[in-house]
Amino acid sequence: MHDLRRQALESGKTVSRKAKSKQSSTTSSKGNSAANSRPASKAVSRAGSDDEGELSDETSFSVNSIDEMIATDDSEAATEAWKLELADRIEETIDRKRSSVLGREAALTAYIRILTSAYADVEIRGKEMDLVASFLKSIKTETSEKETILAMKALAMTLITSPSDAIYDAAAPLLKRTISDSLSIPIKSAAIHTLGTCTFYGGASDDEILENMTFLLEIVSSDGHFISAADEPAPVVTALEEWGFLATLIEDLSAETEDAMDAFVEQLASSDPSVQIAAGENIALLFEKSYTPPEENEILSDSDDDDAAGSDPDDPSAPTATGPRFVKRYAAYRRTDQLLHTLGDLATLHSRALSKKDKKSLHSSFADIRNSVEHPTRGPRYQNAISHETGKRYGSRMAVRIHRDGVMRIDRWWKLMRLKGLRRVLQGGFVTHYERNGVVFESLP
Repeated sequence: MHDLRRQALESGKTVSRKAKSKQSSTTSSKGNSAANSRPASKAVSRAGSDDEGELSDETSFSVNSIDEMIATDDSEAATEAWKLELADRIEETIDRKRSSVLGREAALTAYIRILTSAYADVEIRGKEMDLVASFLKSIKTETSEKETILAMKALAMTLITSPSDAIYDAAAPLLKRTISDSLSIPIKSAAIHTLGTCTFYGGASDDEILENMTFLLEIVSSDGHFISAADEPAPVVTALEEWGFLATLIEDLSAETEDAMDAFVEQLASSDPSVQIAAGENIALLFEKSYTPPEENEILSDSDDDDAAGSDPDDPSAPTATGPRFVKRYAAYRRTDQLLHTLGDLATLHSRALSKKDKKSLHSSFADIRNSVEHPTRGPRYQNAISHETGKRYGSRMAVRIHRDGVMRIDRWWKLMRLKGLRRVLQGGFVTHYERNGVVFESLP
C-alpha cells in the first residue's frame, strides 16, 4: 500500500518488521487509488534548465520565511562542489562536540540549501539516522528558535530526499510534544508542518496517519487552545494545511468527514483570510473525495446513476453509455445549501478591514471552492467559459510549467494539496526534485 516507502526500501534500505507487516496487508475501499496511494518511485531524470514557469501565488509560501535563509546558488549546484560541501556539513551536523549555536545554525542552513537545490539521495544514504538523531537533539533542546526551526526543515528535507520507514517512530513523539509544549508560536507551526512531512514520508501506518489527522483537527476545532496557542492563526493554518496533505493518503474518509466538515465550516467565520482559505480548500477536498469512479464489475442502481455528479456533458463525471464516471458514495455535508450560501458570500466579500491582496485571494479561492462543492468533480480554477474551438468548457486551468515544454495539470484538489505540501518544504528546489527525485515525481503523477 505505502508505495513511496516501498520504493525507498527497494533502493537498498533495510525493511523493518513494521514495513514487512504493512506490505503484506491489503485494504478495500471505493476511493480513487491514484489520489490515495504513495506511488512507486522510479529513477527520473530529464534534461532542461532550472527555470520554473507558471504557478499560482497560493502555492508559494514558507515557514517563517525560512527560504530567505537558504536561498539557492544555481552556479554552485550546477557543479560537483556541492558534494564536497555537503560531506563537510553532514560531518559537522553529526559531530556536535564543541559546536556552537551559530555553528550549528550555519551547518543546518548549508545542509538545507544543498538538499533543496540538488538531489542528494546517494550522498546522504546510510547517514540518515545519524543526521536525524542530531536534528532531534536540536529540536528537543530548543537552544535557539532559529536552530530549532532549521533542524525541523533539515529533517523534512532528509525525508523527501531519502524516505525511511524508521524515521516516523523516532521523530513523531518529539514533534507532537514540541507542538504542545513549546512556548514559541513559530516553532509550533514549523513542528506541525514537519509532522505532516514525517507522517507522509517517514513510515507512518494508516492508523498513525488518522491519529495525527485527529490531533491536527483538535488544533483547528479548538482555535489553537489544544496546544496552548489560543487564537493564534498560524498554528491553525498549518494544522489545516497538513490535515489536507495527509488526507490525500486515505482512500475512504467517510467516517472522518462529519467531524472534519463541522470544524472546517466553523473556521470559515475566522477573521483571518489564511485560516478561511485553508479551511475552504479542505472542504472542497472532502466533497471531491465523496465521489469515486465505479469499481470494476460494480453494478450500479438507478439511484447511483442519479447521483452521478454534474448534469452537463462537459462534466467528466457525466453519465456515459456504460454508466457514470464518478458516483456519490456518501454525503459530505448535511447542510450543503447553507454552505453554498456562505461560500458565495466569501467569494464576493468586500470589507475595508481586508487588504487588496487578501480580498483578491478570498474571491479567487472561494469562487473555486464553491464551484467544487456544487460540482464535486470539478477541480481548482475550473472555468465554465465555453471554448470556441471545442465547444466545451475550458475546465480546470491550474498548471505548473516545468521548463519550456513540460506542464503539470493541477485539475484535482488532492493534487493541489500535495503540490502545496511539497512546495512548503522544497521551495525553489521543487522543479529540480520533480525532475530527479522519483519520490516527488510520483507524489504528483
